[in-house]
Amino acid sequence: MTPLIIITLVVLWQCVLVGYTFTLAGNAADEAVRAGTAADPGTRDAACQQAGTDKLSGPWRGAADVGCVTADGYVKAHVRLEVPILFPGVIGFPFPVHGSAGAVEEAKD
Repeated sequence: MTPLIIITLVVLWQCVLVGYTFTLAGNAADEAVRAGTAADPGTRDAACQQAGTDKLSGPWRGAADVGCVTADGYVKAHVRLEVPILFPGVIGFPFPVHGSAGAVEEAKD
C-alpha cells in the first residue's frame, strides 16, 4: 500500500507544478503587456522582457521566453515557460506552457 500512496503523492505534486507553471505564465504575460503598453516603441521589447521575467523564480526564469508584438495600436505579450519534472530547475517536460495577454497601446502626449 505504501508504494501506491507514494506514487499518488508524486503524481499530485506534478499536477501542482503544471498548474503553477500555467499561473506563472499568465501572470508574466499580464505584467509584460502592462509594461509594454507604457513603454516607448523603441524600448518596448526590453521593458516587456524585464517585467515578464521580474517576478519569476530562478528555475522558471532561466528558460523563459518573453516578448511583445505591436500592431494597429494593440500590444500583445507572449510567454513560454518550461514545466519542471518533480523538482524545478532540474529537468523539464518536452512541452512548454504558453501565456499571452493583450492591451491597447497607451497614447503618448
